[in-house]
Amino acid sequence: MITIQLPKEPTQEFFSLIPKQRAKVDELMNEGKILHYSLSLDRSQLWVTIVARTETIAMDILSSFPMIHFMKPEISELAFHNSVSTELPKLIMN
Repeated sequence: MITIQLPKEPTQEFFSLIPKQRAKVDELMNEGKILHYSLSLDRSQLWVTIVARTETIAMDILSSFPMIHFMKPEISELAFHNSVSTELPKLIMN
């Protein structure tokens, strides 16, 4: 689990990177590398659940974020993570 502090006063460059950031997160989620990506209501903090065997691999994934230069990450290794699936069930065609 990575807790990320975002800038208190974001620049125009920060805002211009939002579409690229969202596209990258979508790509990593589709690849199964990111399980959860949450933003606080005040937009000051992100929480990201990354699937990685080591902290180095997690940092490699995180460093691919277009906004990484604006982020202050803190990694916490999880023993386990439970969640309720919000995806639609897969269709089975008989």
